[in-house]
Amino acid sequence: MTIQIYNTLGRTKQSFEPIDPSNVRMYVCGPTVYDFAHIGNARPVVVFDVVFRLLRWIYGDDKVTYARNITDVEDKIIDAALAKGESIESVTSRTTQAYHEDMAALGALPPSVEPRATDHIAQMISITARLIEKGHAYAADGHVLFNVTSMTGYGALSGRNRDDMIAGARVEVAPYKKDPADFVLWKPSSEDQPGWDSPWGRGRPGWHIECSAMSEEHLGKTFDIHGGGLDLTFPHHENELAQSSCANDVPFVNYWMHNGYVVVNGEKMSKSLGNFFTVRQLRDEGLSGEAMRLTLLSAHYRQPLDFTREKVAESKSQLDRLYGALRSVEEVEAAGSEPPQPLLTALEDDVNTPLALAALHEVGTALNKAVGAEPRDEALLARLKGELLAGGRLLGLLESDPETWFQGDGGDDSAEIERLIIERADARKARDFAKADQVRDQLDALGVVLEDGAGGTTWRRK
Repeated sequence: MTIQIYNTLGRTKQSFEPIDPSNVRMYVCGPTVYDFAHIGNARPVVVFDVVFRLLRWIYGDDKVTYARNITDVEDKIIDAALAKGESIESVTSRTTQAYHEDMAALGALPPSVEPRATDHIAQMISITARLIEKGHAYAADGHVLFNVTSMTGYGALSGRNRDDMIAGARVEVAPYKKDPADFVLWKPSSEDQPGWDSPWGRGRPGWHIECSAMSEEHLGKTFDIHGGGLDLTFPHHENELAQSSCANDVPFVNYWMHNGYVVVNGEKMSKSLGNFFTVRQLRDEGLSGEAMRLTLLSAHYRQPLDFTREKVAESKSQLDRLYGALRSVEEVEAAGSEPPQPLLTALEDDVNTPLALAALHEVGTALNKAVGAEPRDEALLARLKGELLAGGRLLGLLESDPETWFQGDGGDDSAEIERLIIERADARKARDFAKADQVRDQLDALGVVLEDGAGGTTWRRK
């Protein structure tokens, strides 16, 4: 099985060939922990979680190393701590915990390693010193800056010309810069800002050097895949590429993958525009994390995704149908753990999740048809159930127990719901249909939907 990946650097789809098949390595830029993650932040987590699962399927669970960092030193964090009257440690600790909870609710596996920027200051200082030594960086006025004119091919990843790069980076005009496009590797810290001792004085790292240091420490000087949102292509990834390749004189990354924006009414979702939903906000509204995940996978990862609550509701309905198929064969032992071939073929082709989801729905439809067929084919039911579960697992879906999906995890009202269902059944047996309808209305008020079938009555929450 060979994956085709669209490589941003080459601007073409390429066959994926890992440097070392026994240790496939991927780095994805993680959160700057100063506030709750919005859906735009969540999209790369879900996209690259599927890539992680696919790589593990092909090469083996223990043959893939996935690093996703935590940025816990950055000016936005300093500003948030001041605004909230909290310590920086309190802000980053609380926000990191919320991030882990929200991403788990979206069904994302933990990365193999989750480095924190503040644990890698020594590595950042080391890379900065190497860049100065090689003539690619210079110290000026307490800062250390990367000299972009020292690197041939700067701008190749983003494909921007010099004027676009200067505008896109929103460069700080400063007298200590040799060139307007030069970017900060190290900057001085005041007494009330976090800082570390360095050869250039007490200070803190620039944003870009953080990911270069963490990826090198955990994945090596050259690794297979670097992922992130399209908005990171420039300046962040362009600058990572520049400083890492110049510091080490070897290629930095073989395949660059970027997911498209999440948009609302055609505009990119962002905190600056105020048109965003946080994952925590949507969870508090009662929206299913798994339904949010399905929504995020409903468009190809490189395309824009218009995210609405209505689309999440539709995703919930789709999951109801798939979980319903599994519920109908709860007593059947699944046979095999191979995902359906059309689903694998779709994911092989640059992680085409819309096609993969279509293949998953086809299996679900086939399973529902097989349940109602006469005579009952147990072997077919077992195979289709196995394919549905395995395909869902590869996409990070259908990993709950069907009863838990429909009924929740045993809330305070579960016993009352079960009592009312028995009361309704008794009323129907006694042909007291008015009483039965009254009980159904009570259940409806509790947000419970009844489904009467040949095997009895089942229920689910709306």
